[in-house]
Amino acid sequence: MERIGLIAGNGRLPFLFASAAREQGLAVVAVAHRGEADPALEAEVSELTWVRLGQVDRIVRAFRKAGVQRAAMAGGIGRVRAFSEARPDLGAVRIMSRLRSFRDDALLRAVADYFESHGITIVAPTDWLAQALCPAGHLAGPRLNEAQEKDVALGREVAMLLGQADVGQTVVLRNGHVLALEAVEGTDEAIRRGGKYGGAGAVVVKRCKPGQDLRFDLPAVGPRTLEVMQEVGAKVLALETGKTVLLDAQALFQGAEKAGITLVGVP
Repeated sequence: MERIGLIAGNGRLPFLFASAAREQGLAVVAVAHRGEADPALEAEVSELTWVRLGQVDRIVRAFRKAGVQRAAMAGGIGRVRAFSEARPDLGAVRIMSRLRSFRDDALLRAVADYFESHGITIVAPTDWLAQALCPAGHLAGPRLNEAQEKDVALGREVAMLLGQADVGQTVVLRNGHVLALEAVEGTDEAIRRGGKYGGAGAVVVKRCKPGQDLRFDLPAVGPRTLEVMQEVGAKVLALETGKTVLLDAQALFQGAEKAGITLVGVP
């Protein structure tokens, strides 16, 4: 039985990956980041090792000991926590010393290259999760009205520019006005900030960065996103098709219908 590695962050994505990999006959060897990954993940995998953010060589040793040759990164790492709690080891220092830019994409690609130099190929978690990617079209809730369609179109344009700068993936709008852009605080806080400025009726657009490396940092949404939208009265969630991971899609669709939130997949 092949052993597949899982480098786990927060959220439900590590659980989805572990379940899908097991269903396809793989044994999952996980390395989980303290303070981010859910301890319940231990019951879903064959082996689990806890590390602190920045302990790259510890991850390499755990995978090599277990005979792992392929691994996927799944789940987020809070950026604020990354600033305050990282414990970089010699491997992390070597990676950072070679970087010209510390933007997310450059850093993650450098990490992937480091693993591959030690015989561990980093693969896209979506290779096992194609069924969890957002489909196209109207998915739940009321149909978009004309004003909302215009906001979605503007949000897609702004999100693309935001992604080109490697800043974030989420834009909050209302009636042609951009209310909030996602930065270090993450999607939920960006939605809350947008709701604070725009009141009820906001439109939330989330999409990949242009040229996104599908091995890491894919946008993901789940029922928790809807809960935050309900807090501020946001009414539309537009997601990029084929590249946004739906965490518990059935609950997401049902929750959107119940809350009267429009959920759409757009190019």
